[in-house]
Amino acid sequence: MKTLIKSFSIIVLLVAVIGSNELKASVNNSEKTILNGSVYLQGTVKKALILAHGKGKHPTWKVVNPLRKSINKSLGYHTLSLQMPNNNKNWKKYADDFPQAYETIEKAITYLNHQGIKEIYIVGHSMGSRMTSSFLSEVGNPSIKGFIAIGCRNNGGYPFSCVNNVSDIDDLPILDIWGSTNKKDSKSAKQRKHLISDTYKQISINGANHKLDGYDKELTEIVVDWLKSIQNK
Repeated sequence: MKTLIKSFSIIVLLVAVIGSNELKASVNNSEKTILNGSVYLQGTVKKALILAHGKGKHPTWKVVNPLRKSINKSLGYHTLSLQMPNNNKNWKKYADDFPQAYETIEKAITYLNHQGIKEIYIVGHSMGSRMTSSFLSEVGNPSIKGFIAIGCRNNGGYPFSCVNNVSDIDDLPILDIWGSTNKKDSKSAKQRKHLISDTYKQISINGANHKLDGYDKELTEIVVDWLKSIQNK
């Protein structure tokens, strides 16, 4: 009898381990690398968030990585964090990479459209916000329903200037976020203050730097609240 109980216990343990591994595999399978290094997280609703990182970084870098995970978890959105052009060079020389950035964004939108997703929001941080705002100004796409700029600066002229880019974006809700302790970001945000309207909102995260270190929770709450608010209108 003891041998039988022991054997049964071993079987139960094996089933539990296998089940746990299958669960982990299922979770891992919801995230995959596509489009030359971009990272996709499968969602549960027909909405998506595209994210673009800063200069010289990658899809799982600060700001975009915690945000893509939290939006996927809290709202069920599909998230696609892009591998943007990230050559190791002076930021001013990135002007030549903007067409490549536009192509990357277009491919991301097409990929999501093929998943049956027609409601897409896009967020960019630092250089990623310059590139995404320029894309929306120059190219645009009807699937994009809102834009979030984080730490976007106005210097550099065309195509870098965030204030020029967002001024040319018509009929699209925009959320403008920055860390209060970064003087360049705060100055740029002040220069965009005249754009505040029913569709253009500015929020400073008090105490945060350009990379929003230590403020992932605050950032997520701001973005979630904004996404909910514009969808309720």
